[in-house]
Amino acid sequence: MKKLALSLFPVVFCLLLPLFLVGCGETEVKQVSEYSLDIAMAEDCKSLFAVEQINYVNNSENSLKEIRFHLYPNAFRQDAKSSPVSVSEKTEAYPNGDSFGQIDIKNVYYPQGNLDFQIGGEDYNILIVTLPEELFPEEIFSLSIDFEVTLANVHHRLGYGDNTVNCANFYPIACVYKEGEGWSENLYHSNGDPFYSDVANYEVKITYPSSYSLASTGKVTNQEEGEECISHIEANMVRDFAFVLSQKFDKVSQTVGDVTVSYYGYVGDQNINSCLDTSVKAFQYFCEKFGSYPYQNLSIVKSNFVYGGMEFPNLVLISDDCNQQNDYDYVIVHEIAHQWWYGLVGNDEYNYAWQDESLTEFSTWLFFKDNSGYGLDYNALVENATNSYKYFVKVYSQVLGDVDTSIERPLDKFETQPEYAQCVYTKGALMFATMQEMVGEKKMNRAMQSYFEKFAYQNATPADLIATFNKATGYNLEGFFRSWLDGKVVIE
Repeated sequence: MKKLALSLFPVVFCLLLPLFLVGCGETEVKQVSEYSLDIAMAEDCKSLFAVEQINYVNNSENSLKEIRFHLYPNAFRQDAKSSPVSVSEKTEAYPNGDSFGQIDIKNVYYPQGNLDFQIGGEDYNILIVTLPEELFPEEIFSLSIDFEVTLANVHHRLGYGDNTVNCANFYPIACVYKEGEGWSENLYHSNGDPFYSDVANYEVKITYPSSYSLASTGKVTNQEEGEECISHIEANMVRDFAFVLSQKFDKVSQTVGDVTVSYYGYVGDQNINSCLDTSVKAFQYFCEKFGSYPYQNLSIVKSNFVYGGMEFPNLVLISDDCNQQNDYDYVIVHEIAHQWWYGLVGNDEYNYAWQDESLTEFSTWLFFKDNSGYGLDYNALVENATNSYKYFVKVYSQVLGDVDTSIERPLDKFETQPEYAQCVYTKGALMFATMQEMVGEKKMNRAMQSYFEKFAYQNATPADLIATFNKATGYNLEGFFRSWLDGKVVIE
């Protein structure tokens, strides 16, 4: 999830197979969907055209008459109901004034002909494809989508700035089908990360001007150079796919075991090697702390981005607006921790943002606890977070007369960005810090490792997390979690 810079807060391993999901502990084998994307960037890299082929696996227990896909780029339309940027951050996100983008679906078809489709959802945010016949559990349906994306001039997950072109959440991606609830179709929202997806396998071809360099999810398997560059990329068992283009990248890399960790700064940056060093230390720490990283690449990418940072599989964005090195290092560590909490162990980020964000923020504190060279003391981080949260509650109570301090609620139920940040990041991390103080560091480590072990490549629910922590610690933590998540705990 997007991470605000630290200055805003005063403050094992599951076997990877190309087509199967194997959970540790209780073995579960599940075939995953496959996406093939052939992307052609415009000469100015302000738009793209793509052909997407999908082998969709019905992993639900129900037969399906349609498949639904998120159309996240339509959140950047001029008349979108829910803006991807809050009012307070609009000037920073749009440095050159209002700009708009969108996705246009040109055609949807399968080998036998065209498929009926419509653009629906609350705000033209869902592509609904009618199937020619029912798709039964474990069956596969293959279809293709031709689409075009216009990028807004915005410093966001999807958009272009003076330094980078960010292409994330740009293609139709299948909505998660939830048993008993149907398709998950939440709107884009300026609070948090309004995403929820299953892992899948990706084969991607990107054609782009030779003056640009590429950073992406997955591994480049072949690169063709000429007037245009053509990169062929493979990414297996990842939650989604993203890439960044820039004419200013300066890249440094280090091999850690079988993994290449790369940092992409800008030409002329003086801190490139120190940023790579922080990235490598964080990567090694979380591998040892939680479980092995199953991919071959991890890229940390400086970019035009309105928030502190943002995580994607094998790829994280770090805002070039982070001016203080301590802030920059903090965001790097936080976003790398997300490779475990969100990237590998997924969750419904719209309705239960705390599952990955609170745990990731706490994991970040643990890194600095065990890496004292950064001058960020764990106890000081906890104290600063406590004071920050108490100040937030005091101010909001004085202004509004009351404040909702619950952690577990949908993104659209947080009235402001500060309310979301203080409840999910700050209070959520304090919840896990308090738990560790109660159960002890050894049992807390065991709980996080067990959670990763059991739910890697899956989407875990809050009940899954709580049950895993109960078993690993030997404590019944249901009441503890609920008191914090429901806002009953008062921090004094």
